[in-house]
Amino acid sequence: MTDVLSKEQRRFCMSRIRDKNTKPEIIVRRLVRQLGIGYRVHVKDLPGKPDLVFRKHKKIIFVHGCFWHMHACKYGRAVPKTNAEFWQTKRLSNKLRDSKNRKELKKLGWDVLVVWECQTRNPSLILKKIHRFFPILFSPETFR
Repeated sequence: MTDVLSKEQRRFCMSRIRDKNTKPEIIVRRLVRQLGIGYRVHVKDLPGKPDLVFRKHKKIIFVHGCFWHMHACKYGRAVPKTNAEFWQTKRLSNKLRDSKNRKELKKLGWDVLVVWECQTRNPSLILKKIHRFFPILFSPETFR
């Protein structure tokens, strides 16, 4: 099947896709900020340039796009109709790189949490994940 967009139109659309400061990432940042936890963004000296870094707590949060990082949800299982082999290779390499970065970070003593784009549609779910990720900061009632 051929692409419905011209090569120039497709190039323009793809150029608008961000790797930093995405909507899901901003949602997670707002939730963390509301909880009063300080963080740094896109720290270059750590493997994978993590989205949120909590140096004081030795914790990291990655916010991954479901399609780009092959999440198990319906968005991550989508298969492009054009240039499918290229995209499959690209997405698999992203997934392998993510795994390698997480292992490297764990060796360095960091705790890692991955928040998926599809999960950002339910802020209460993300808050629960964050509460579990920072158990020292919250009382047991917050986990209910």
